[in-house]
Parts: sequence; structure tokens; C-alpha cells
Amino acid sequence: MSDFFQNGTITTLHRLGASNVEKLEEELFEISKKRKISLVLPALFSELKGRALPRIIKELQKVKYLYQIVITLGRTEKKEFKIAKDFFSALLQKVSIIWNDGERIQKLYKLLEKNELSAGPDGKGRSTWMAYGYVLADGESDVIALHDCDILTYNRELLARLIYPVANPNLNYEFSKGYYSRITDRLHGRVTRLFFTPFIRALRKIIGPNQFLEYLDSFRYPLAGEFSMIADLIRNIRIPGDWGLEAGVLAEVYANCSIHRICQSDLTDNYEHKHQPLLPKDPQKGLLKMVIDISKSLFRTLARDGIVFSDGFFKTLGATYSNIAMETILRYENDAAINSLVFDRHYEALAVETFIEGLRIAGEEFIKYPYSFPYIPRWRRISSAIPNFFEMILNAVKEDNK
Repeated sequence: MSDFFQNGTITTLHRLGASNVEKLEEELFEISKKRKISLVLPALFSELKGRALPRIIKELQKVKYLYQIVITLGRTEKKEFKIAKDFFSALLQKVSIIWNDGERIQKLYKLLEKNELSAGPDGKGRSTWMAYGYVLADGESDVIALHDCDILTYNRELLARLIYPVANPNLNYEFSKGYYSRITDRLHGRVTRLFFTPFIRALRKIIGPNQFLEYLDSFRYPLAGEFSMIADLIRNIRIPGDWGLEAGVLAEVYANCSIHRICQSDLTDNYEHKHQPLLPKDPQKGLLKMVIDISKSLFRTLARDGIVFSDGFFKTLGATYSNIAMETILRYENDAAINSLVFDRHYEALAVETFIEGLRIAGEEFIKYPYSFPYIPRWRRISSAIPNFFEMILNAVKEDNK
């Protein structure tokens, strides 16, 4: 059950009462006659055989307001790509598949490298960025939405509520972030619950009043992978190529939008997807890698705005975060108790200890390489440096989809 409380600096659009998906879809269908809407789905070939993606396809078959669906496919060999084309042919909308491992798209990545415009390593960030480029090259869409392909609890209401705030011109939003609860027999969302929010509040305590940190603290699920935005915004923002994608996008949106044109929308009662492992001794994988990349992304953003970082600052940050995070564990333990949920206090504490190590590593790496920015260049810069690059994307995707 949702609430209607407004807090922070951005507008929260709640999910109140019974589902109204049919009404939203009727409005979106009428809106789509004047404002075309594209959906981007970053997918791995392995997800075609999972439980989530087949369900997502069945739900999308019922959606009539989308102009096109762009699947940006990673980790896919040639024989697998043919299987993927057959799989996604079940969709009734206009469908384009970007084969990121294919020869044609790989040539484009190499051309970018040659022109010192690297799109970074293989991953969700690069795949998403290329899909945005394709949508811009097509030139027809006014609104672009994105969500992951591992959502086990997916339904078409989630998509309608994600898109509606930006698509409806009367609401006048340029960016909408999804949020939701992640609960089974226990609380999930460890990085958001136990790292990101305590981390932001530790920064606020040390730095003092800061509009950007207050903005980040306003999001109920800042690391959610679901958002929609106006197409023009895509030209002007940079996409991080690492695990800092969601936090980096929020920073770019903050820099390019009025705060009054940013909102968050309650998408669904519950949300379940695959869980990243907690590997305390491996900073290159899982939640520890995620925490390191998110931390560095925010350090870079704050440094850009004049915040000075030092060894002493990072030591204070670690201690402050640790204290706030441990207090947060108690809050969630009590929340779990009143809802009769399983709560493993030891595992929660182990997660916080791992995240403290992640903060330490991130601070050391930032001090050592303060000018390292894993952002993929803006599309505005790409089209300026390589004027026919959009045409090259369209041709590559067209040939691959024959």
C-alpha cells in the first residue's frame, strides 16, 4: 500500500488504490498519435532462456502505444543472434535488434576508438548508449523509456506508469525515474538500502547543505534501472560505461534539467529480479564492484562542483558512513519484524562491512586517478566529429536485421 507523502526536491507520483492501467493505456494511445514513444531493452542472450524475458514479451504484445522497441543485445554469437531474431519476432510493434557483438556494430565501436571517442568496454552502459544513438538516428521518437529484461514480476502497468509522466505533455516532465518495493520473504535492494542512502546522508553530514545531494536523497530507489525521458535530453547527457550508470544518469539529468521537470513514479507493488552476489574479497565483481563504481561516479560529480577530497576526508567519510549504515540495519530489522519477514542481521552487517571496503578502494582510486572519467561521449559530440555516424548506425542495424 502506497502513501501520498511528498518529500525532497522532486515530485513523487504515487500508486494509489486499484490498478488503472487500462485508463493510462487509453491516454497513452491517444498521446502516441502525436508523440512517438520508443522502448529500449538492454538484454543478454542468456536472458532469452530465463523466466523473466518470455513474460515481458507476452506483456508487451498487449501494448499498443509504442512506436518501436529497440533491443540492444550483448554477449551474443552469430548462431545465437538468429535465435534472438526469431524470439523477438513475437513482438507486434516495430522491432530493431542491435547486435553489439556483430561485425557491423563492432566496426562502429572501432571507428569511435580511432577518432578518440571511445564508447568504453562491453556492458550495459555501452549497449544502452548505442540504442539511444539508434533512436536518435531514426529521428521519429519524442519519448524514450528503458527497463531491464530480468524483471520476474513484470506487467504492462509498470511500463505505462514509467512512460506516462514524460509522454503526457500536460504533466511537463523531461525525466521520470521508476521506484518500487523489492520484497519476497525478506528485504532486498541491499546496495540502495545499506549503501547508497547512508552514503549520501554521510556526505551531506560532512559537506553540509548541498542541492545535488539533497536531490539524490529525494529518490526512493535511486539505483532502479527503469526510467523514461524526452529524446532531446539524450543528445546532451553522458552515459557512464560502468556500474555507476544509474547514479551517473541522475547526475547528468540534474545538470541538464530544471528540478521541477524531474519526477519519480511508483511502478508496481513489488519488483523481483536477479540478485548480484556479495563477494567481499573480489572488487571486480558483484555488489562490491557496484559500490566502488557508484562511489567514484559521485566523487567525480562532486569534485566537478568544487568539493575538495583528501585522504582525511575519505577516512571521515568511512567512519560516518559506517555509523549511519549500522543504525540503518536496526531500522530495517524492526521493519522486517513488524511485517514477519526473514532478517539476517549478520548478513546485513557483512554487506555494510563490504561496502565500507568498497568506499576505501573507491577513495584510493579517486585520489590516484582524479581525472579518470568513464563517461561515453555525448551524442551531440559524436555527430559533430563523425557527421554520418547516425546513418552508419541505421545501415548496420538494418543489415543485421534482414
